[in-house]
Amino acid sequence: MNGKAYGNEYRTTVICVDSYENSVLNGRIYNPYFNGGLHFSSTMQLILNMKSLLDKMNLPQSFLETRSFSSARRAFRDDETDEKGMSGAAATFAVKVVFRQNASWQGTVVWLEENREESFRSALELLLLMDSALADAERTNGKVSTA
Repeated sequence: MNGKAYGNEYRTTVICVDSYENSVLNGRIYNPYFNGGLHFSSTMQLILNMKSLLDKMNLPQSFLETRSFSSARRAFRDDETDEKGMSGAAATFAVKVVFRQNASWQGTVVWLEENREESFRSALELLLLMDSALADAERTNGKVSTA
């Protein structure tokens, strides 16, 4: 891990969900650590990209070593960015991971379109909160598919 200290602006990552069809997330991740947006096309890719970002910044520090069945692979490349706006077509979330304990993440998520904030105690709970917001957006706007 690098020894560089990062400011508070690095603690919040913006997740722009452009589509959510058949429960598959598709969108972009923004953080000051890298230029532009980082594309993801599945829930697993979102989680791996977030984990890789947190590992690279060492912010917050992980309390456990990463375990795997095979050698670790890099979850994203720095050249996988785009310059679209920081707003998702379906929903936009500001995620702040405060702790990485018990092999998961704890922090807060803000659904930016509705200015609603919730705390999460695990990566699963974060995903369930995002799913709930996307389902609400679909009921309200009819613009997201979660079938």
